[in-house]
Amino acid sequence: MGNVTTPTAHVRLTSLRVPEGRPLWLFAGHVGPLVGQAAAGDLVDVLTTDGKFYGRGLYNPASKIRVRLLTFEDELIDEAFWRGRVQQAIRLRQRVVTQSNAYRLIYAEGDRLPGLIVDRYDQLLVMQCLSFGMDSRKELIADVLMKELNVTRVYLRNEAKSRQLEGLPLERGFLRGSGPTQVEIQEGAPKFLVDVEKGQKTGWFCDQRENRLAAAKLAAGAEVLEVFCHTGAFGIHAALAGAVSVEGLDVSLDTLAMARTHATMNKVEDRCTYRQADAFEEMRKLVKAGRKYDLVMLDPPAFARSQQALAGALTGYKDVNLLGLKLLKPEGFLVTSSCSHPVSDADLWKSIRLAARDAKRDIRLIEQRGHSADHPILASMPETRYLKCFIVQVL
Repeated sequence: MGNVTTPTAHVRLTSLRVPEGRPLWLFAGHVGPLVGQAAAGDLVDVLTTDGKFYGRGLYNPASKIRVRLLTFEDELIDEAFWRGRVQQAIRLRQRVVTQSNAYRLIYAEGDRLPGLIVDRYDQLLVMQCLSFGMDSRKELIADVLMKELNVTRVYLRNEAKSRQLEGLPLERGFLRGSGPTQVEIQEGAPKFLVDVEKGQKTGWFCDQRENRLAAAKLAAGAEVLEVFCHTGAFGIHAALAGAVSVEGLDVSLDTLAMARTHATMNKVEDRCTYRQADAFEEMRKLVKAGRKYDLVMLDPPAFARSQQALAGALTGYKDVNLLGLKLLKPEGFLVTSSCSHPVSDADLWKSIRLAARDAKRDIRLIEQRGHSADHPILASMPETRYLKCFIVQVL
């Protein structure tokens, strides 16, 4: 299945549903029935309504995303093809990633490799195969990656729920090599430990790397509150940039233990304190107590994973930003993020403005940011853009 380089079947675009802008996903409604023989994960050709070649991709009859397109050229999908795509991904990271040995090496559709995510943590690669077609080629792709990067270890984090929608099992463990599953990484000045076995996603949030560096520029001499601090990355950056104190809040004892380890590793444990708390409850208590900070950083988990959850999510973002703004001294800064895909930049900005109105605080936008440059946004796939980050100042 994964070794066949030319399709043995095709589907035709349906006249009513031809997608605009050449997205890489073709849903069930975009294509007609299969002509020929193809199982889940096999290559198929996609033809236009009048029978001309449109593209070539990976087929899955069990998925709502019927075809994930790899190319719009009539080309072989052989080892040279995969090597070419991987090399292109590597070349981009060599240009855009600096001061760090932890980054997203392959960002699925953003690198025209739909359904494949690879994060690099020093000499360890962590791979996620989110589609049947990529999963059936993981051995080949691992070999290409190891050869191109001269690494020997590839770890699988194939536990995303979307795999079940593809008809795939959930799995975790080494695909190539073995050894420790904790890796020390560098990100600008700080050092961190990444746990690729137990950490969230693939072990680290590479998407916020450049936002952490941007927030740190505002931290010199500041009293800092880091809400939803997870393993403390934003706050450690702030402490090393000269913050006089960092208070981290999170609901998870495990991640707080890692945050304390990070503070010790970076010799800032005397200025960083962490406590387990419900973010909303604790922020309300701090407001009531009249506590004020120079820098408040909010990095909540996704409040909305679907369009149906959007209204509730927007209420949540307004509330959390309202509390954040109330906790700031005049001329203090709020660094606030949303990783909820259904929430647009405009949605989040509106939530922040409504929060400022209700908090009776004047704010000004200093910077509007997204995910780091190792997460390139493919123009035809708005789905590749999800992280929003606003830096505002309270007057």
